[in-house]
Amino acid sequence: MQTRTLDSAALATPTRKRFFIMVLLFITVVINYLDRSNLSIAAPALTSELGIDPVHVGLVFSAFGWTYAAMQLPGGWLVDRVPPRILYTAALALWSLATVMLGFAGSFVALFVLRMAVGALEAPAYPINSRVVTTWFPERERATAIGFYTSGQFVGLAFLTPVLAWLQATFGWHMVFVSTGVIGIVWAAIWYMVYREPRDFKGVNAGEIDLIREGGGLVDIQADVSKKQQGFSWADLGIVLSKRKLWGIYLGQFCLNSTLWFFLTWFPTYLVKYRGMDFIKSGLLASLPFLAAFVGVLCSGFFSDWLIRRGYTVGFARKLPIIAGLLISTSIIGANFVESTPLVIAFLALAFFGNGLASITWSLVSTLAPARLLGLTGGTFNFIGNLSAIATPIVIGFLATGDSFAPAITYISVLALIGALSYILLVGKVERIEL
Repeated sequence: MQTRTLDSAALATPTRKRFFIMVLLFITVVINYLDRSNLSIAAPALTSELGIDPVHVGLVFSAFGWTYAAMQLPGGWLVDRVPPRILYTAALALWSLATVMLGFAGSFVALFVLRMAVGALEAPAYPINSRVVTTWFPERERATAIGFYTSGQFVGLAFLTPVLAWLQATFGWHMVFVSTGVIGIVWAAIWYMVYREPRDFKGVNAGEIDLIREGGGLVDIQADVSKKQQGFSWADLGIVLSKRKLWGIYLGQFCLNSTLWFFLTWFPTYLVKYRGMDFIKSGLLASLPFLAAFVGVLCSGFFSDWLIRRGYTVGFARKLPIIAGLLISTSIIGANFVESTPLVIAFLALAFFGNGLASITWSLVSTLAPARLLGLTGGTFNFIGNLSAIATPIVIGFLATGDSFAPAITYISVLALIGALSYILLVGKVERIEL
């Protein structure tokens, strides 16, 4: 009798498999961002060996952004129709294969085309992440989940960049691409074998399903989408482009990502050319902004969900760290007014901490988007946000004239301020848009 009572209690206690899913997303994001940033690590040796001039280097840096942005809407459309287990496996495997091939590129054209391929194939990644979190997590845990997996992008940059630099120094720039690509191919196979929707995942009990569903998680979204599946609709695109709330997060994401893409592209050049630092030898000092961003991301998710548990509204709990983080990011302008290396790094670290603090923006996508247009909304959000991947390298290239990088730093600071204002003035009350 006592055993039967204990068994019933165990069945009634929700399992915690959703946190395992969070770890899967974290690892995937680490791989995703290594494949975005590996070019900046290999670029000095690569461009010297292949004889590529700085103008063409800038074009190669921007190649990822062109196709990544262009494929966001088709990618979002696919996310609404193809289960994450299948779509993520295919995208991971294909962009990783393109990454491996970069290790064998022998010309500017090959580099440019392959980087465009990586950008196009990575396009569905973050809409898939949003789709998975909306399926697996109740509202009160969602920002923590998003903050945790988003921190993966800074973990890769902060902790694994020295490993890739060592690989380049020891085995040549080719191995930077080959190693990261092979890791991605292996992970694609693991994702396919392991990932399932909540009701199909081994070990998930009814208590966890109920906890997710009652907390606002869309545990049956795939079944609902399959019943209502239809072709691309311009009317649906019109919906996600006509809502003021959504434009608030679209514009905010462009501004937020502008700071990120400065660090992903021009940051090493800024330190070496304009501040006289040796990026490789500077080691920990140069990695401090990435570590600060990592801390900011973790603080953001936990703080936002803590506010919800304390009884604050979803809108306040989500927007406060985003707005505060964007305002903190404006501090990057302080680097224009100091000369000492530690102070320069301090302002950059503070700004990137703010960028990390603001990085739970995807939590508003999953909260605001119409349920049946979650992928399309996420794709539009990521499309507009990642126009910064094109604009930032090019605009900074024009602004960083002669010996002064100050106009470029000012540009990043002003965009962070505009991003904060877009959340303050445009988003308004946070609630799901009903169709």
